[in-house]
Amino acid sequence: MKFIPTAIPDVVVIEPAVFGDDRGWFMESFNEAKFHHGLAELGLPAPRPFVQDNHSCSKAGVLRGLHYQLPPHPQGKLVRVSKGAAFDVAVDIRRGSPTFGKWVGVELTAANHRQLWIPEGFAHGFMALEDDTHFLYKTTDVYARDCERSIRWDDADIGIQWPAVAGLTPGLAPKDAQAPWMRDADLFTFGATLSAS
Repeated sequence: MKFIPTAIPDVVVIEPAVFGDDRGWFMESFNEAKFHHGLAELGLPAPRPFVQDNHSCSKAGVLRGLHYQLPPHPQGKLVRVSKGAAFDVAVDIRRGSPTFGKWVGVELTAANHRQLWIPEGFAHGFMALEDDTHFLYKTTDVYARDCERSIRWDDADIGIQWPAVAGLTPGLAPKDAQAPWMRDADLFTFGATLSAS
C-alpha cells in the first residue's frame, strides 16, 4: 500500500497494490497493521477500530454531503469506489486547526482503486461522476442520529470546486439542500478529545 499525504496532512490517499493477470486482478482492500503503519510513517495517529461498513449507490450528479457526526460518536472514514467514479471531498471543521475550513478533493474510481482516509473532525461529501456508482466506506463509530450534522455543499466560505457532470444540477437529499452554512454549524475544536473511548 502506498500512503500519499494531501494538502491537509491528516487526510491521506491510499493506493493499494493490485495484482492482475489474464484472469483479472486481486487487491487487499484493508489490512489493519499496514494501515496503522502507513499512517505512522506520515506521523499520524492510528484511528479507533472500524466498527461499521456502509455502501451506497448513486446516479451521475448525485451529491451526498457534507456530513459528519459530533462527539461522543464522531466518525473517521476510509472510503473507496467499487464501481463507477466519484469526486470525494474532506473539509477540516476543527476550529483552531491550521487548516480549518480548507478542503481537499480526490477522484476515486473503480479503475484507480484509490481510497481516502478522512479522520474524525472532518466533514465529508462526494459527487457521483457516473451512473451506478457504488461507494463503500468503513467508519470508526456507528451511525448516531443525535450526533449527525451537515454543512451546505456550496458554502462560499469553503469554496469547494465540484465538477460539472454533463451539465446536471447536483442531486441532493432534502436534508443536504437545507443544511446550515459552516459559520452557523456545530463544529469540532482542534485538539479536543473527540470520543468517549
